Amino acid sequence: MQENDLQALMSRFELLIERVEQLKRQNALLVAQERSWREERAQLIEKNEIAKRKIESMILRLKALEQDS
Repeated sequence: MQENDLQALMSRFELLIERVEQLKRQNALLVAQERSWREERAQLIEKNEIAKRKIESMILRLKALEQDS
């Protein structure tokens, strides 16, 4: 009876080890995705700032033209 218990325990350990490996792979994938999203977010923020500066510059030029008229 002990041999069967030991065999069952070994099988459960193997399943747990497989699960841990699967979770490690999933975690690595999620970390890579997060890094990619963070980089994309940073790029979008930068593009937004550039667009904002351009718009502010246009507004200032329009106000200057308005005052000259």
